[in-house]
Amino acid sequence: MYKAAQANPLARSEVMALAGPEDVACIVDFLKDAEVVLLGEATHGTQEFYQVRANITRALIAQHGFSALAVEADWPDSYRASRYAAGRGSDQNAKQALIGFQRFPQWMWRNVVVTEFIEWLRCFNTKSKNLKSAVGFYGIDLYSLSASQEAVLCYLESVDPDYAARARLRYQCFDHGIIDPQRYGYETALGLRKNCEDEAVAQLIELIKHTHRWLDEADSGCNQAAFYAEQNARVVCNAEAYYRAMFRPGPASWNLRDLHMMETLERLREQMRISGQANAKVIVWAHNSHLGDARATEMGRQGQLNLGQLVKQRWGDRAKNVGFTTHSGTVIAASEWNGPWEVKNVRPSRPDSHERVLQEIGFDTFFLPLSSSEAVHTEFATERLERAIGVIYLPHSERASHYFYANLSAQFDAVIHFNRTTALKPLDSRKASDADASTHLDIETYPSGI
Repeated sequence: MYKAAQANPLARSEVMALAGPEDVACIVDFLKDAEVVLLGEATHGTQEFYQVRANITRALIAQHGFSALAVEADWPDSYRASRYAAGRGSDQNAKQALIGFQRFPQWMWRNVVVTEFIEWLRCFNTKSKNLKSAVGFYGIDLYSLSASQEAVLCYLESVDPDYAARARLRYQCFDHGIIDPQRYGYETALGLRKNCEDEAVAQLIELIKHTHRWLDEADSGCNQAAFYAEQNARVVCNAEAYYRAMFRPGPASWNLRDLHMMETLERLREQMRISGQANAKVIVWAHNSHLGDARATEMGRQGQLNLGQLVKQRWGDRAKNVGFTTHSGTVIAASEWNGPWEVKNVRPSRPDSHERVLQEIGFDTFFLPLSSSEAVHTEFATERLERAIGVIYLPHSERASHYFYANLSAQFDAVIHFNRTTALKPLDSRKASDADASTHLDIETYPSGI
């Protein structure tokens, strides 16, 4: 038996009701002085989460000097969109610039909100007329083992074919793994083949060692290309370790993934400073499960860390994280990995959940700083269930698949709550991915696909 949540009436006086997705001034004011802003989501397929995050991000960039958006996506795919946003590359529009997002789930980044945001970002960068410090759109995930290898080779072919030939020999170690990274991880875990860790690390070290030979200090595009290639080499190293860790019990693969996100975020801020952006203020979009402090959750007690925890440990009060929650509505999600997207009904939140407490406050949409008063902080410091829907949603097993215990006040600085939300609008038709094998399964995100 579970005990129904009871909303503290004091919380109602602390909330800031929002009239709609454009009504973000109070949220922006709360976040404007941070150096790193983490904007979460309780699902990977909710229109309101994406729209409000985009509106907050526009205001932070245009009004408060934030210089980059880092997202839960792969580096090569995001970089193509970033080049378009900076006025570079050959893509004619944002929809074309997002075509690289072919890996399941495409709808996470190939959707109407992201397309409109990339077009806005291109317009903003064009008006600023400073392409050297253009605001970028960067992926911080590590699934792109194959694409990142190809990107490294492509860069080296353009600057030094001899080094490219040596890199190609190193990456040949992966053979089948470059096509099917999970097969590579499975075979190395069982001892059926040699792992390629030494080759991946050696290639990264050589690239770092010799990059200065190919740089032109007067050419920001050249320097950006070198940074892009080096980051791809880092992705190869970390992805290689990640796919081997997937087949080991425990949180190793999850932790490697979020450690990579943190490393990428730190490298990005360092590169921004090198490019003359002294503040290097960054916004991050990812799931609540990555951006809320893991130390305040059931998963943290099981040995998982996450990006939110690492950011808080690294930058403390200079970082702010905001969780997004919903009580009910519809969502875009699949029923199995690599399956077609569906518009699914989100069950009303459980009576013993934080979402139900938020719903019972009585406003349709609102912003709530969790330290606005001692009463609010205490109310949400009570450990309750919290819902997490990823790219897969299984309503029939929702408690086991999509809920975990959390201390919301320690997990986030603030929450944005919607009593009812609607499904995200994808660009593509309802179909399974052509890019992934049907057997692909990310073990550490099963069954919710976060």
